[in-house]
Amino acid sequence: MQHVKIPQDRIGVLIGQGGETMREIETEAEVRLDIDSENGSVAVEAVGDPVKGLKGPEIVRAIGRGFSPEDALTLLVDDMMLFDLVDIDAASRNKNDVKRQKGRLIGEGGRTRELMEQLSGASVVIYGTTLGIIGTPPQVETARTAAEMLLDGAPHGTVYSFLEERHNEMKYQALESHRYPGGDS
Repeated sequence: MQHVKIPQDRIGVLIGQGGETMREIETEAEVRLDIDSENGSVAVEAVGDPVKGLKGPEIVRAIGRGFSPEDALTLLVDDMMLFDLVDIDAASRNKNDVKRQKGRLIGEGGRTRELMEQLSGASVVIYGTTLGIIGTPPQVETARTAAEMLLDGAPHGTVYSFLEERHNEMKYQALESHRYPGGDS
């Protein structure tokens, strides 16, 4: 059994209307959730397939960090799906700097976050002082690198160029793997 702590304002999202989301997570991930809505502590116990059960705490953590239950459940799509967090606070000097850094990651009208999602192929959410990423290893690595570049002060144009370059590389690799399944040509 694993314990995950999530923010109070995300408990309702985790439980869902009439407990619907909680039941869906329990069914899909083959876990049992024991939610303490007083302190935000969630006990996650695997009750079925242990591999799926390992994803249970990650799904709860992802919802706690701002992902919709639908996006969090994509962690079950295949074993390669990952959940990663970038700590904005760690890259900031003070409260004002956290706001500025979040602004850089979100971009004008949400444009930067949207481009990060579109070009990396990962789901990206900014909540509190974290940037959450869900995707395959190359998608997560691309989004994380872009976020870290922005947090380190790289110009947005440089980050967009990096994202486009990685997007094209991933597209090319996907094409190649379909053209030559199994790796032999």
